[in-house]
Amino acid sequence: MTAGSAIAATRQETATIPIVFAIAVDPVGTGMVASLARPGGNVTGVSMQSTELPGKRIELLRQVLPNLRRLAAIANVDYPAAVLELAEVRAAARKFDIDIEALEIRRAEDIVPVFADFTDKAQALYICPDALVFTNIGRINTLALGARLPPIHPNREYLGDGGFLSYGAKNTDLFRQAATIVDKILKGAKPAEVPVEQPTKFELVVNLTAAKAFGLTIPETFLLHADEVID
Repeated sequence: MTAGSAIAATRQETATIPIVFAIAVDPVGTGMVASLARPGGNVTGVSMQSTELPGKRIELLRQVLPNLRRLAAIANVDYPAAVLELAEVRAAARKFDIDIEALEIRRAEDIVPVFADFTDKAQALYICPDALVFTNIGRINTLALGARLPPIHPNREYLGDGGFLSYGAKNTDLFRQAATIVDKILKGAKPAEVPVEQPTKFELVVNLTAAKAFGLTIPETFLLHADEVID
């Protein structure tokens, strides 16, 4: 279940008990809150939404793949936040003159066929996060290795076995931020007036074992900027 569907289900049960989410990609677009500044209703929390992140991730890929011109992106197109991120990936890619090949899935059974069917000469893989992708990330990483598509993931938790790069907020930090919001509400703040917070820190993780499997040599300057290097 995605954060959006979980919140929707909970809101059907209560419109008065405060609800605080810790990880949401697009709380405004998916209808969780009216706005980030003034959520309205009984829901608030921490949003991972950032139009700058796809561009940053593509920029990181370009640092290790300087000739990157074609990028595949896998997304669950039944999940609105993933569709939004895919659009942001396309917009960011245009700035770098990079073509996007969308690998659209709706269920686990779609994953193997989209890898088998796409014919474009993509050079890397962008992972759009959602529960379906996360549940099947081991399979996706294996297929990416077979297709010679070094993947970049939304955060450390998505790397699994075989993930190459990740750049994003730490989930532990997001939960700590959510806890501070819960504390404010317990002290009397109204959820409708507690702004939705966004991550304050992002981490870059590099898996050198995966890099070797993809035949890539990571520049030392790139590794020096990594928050974690997996040998």
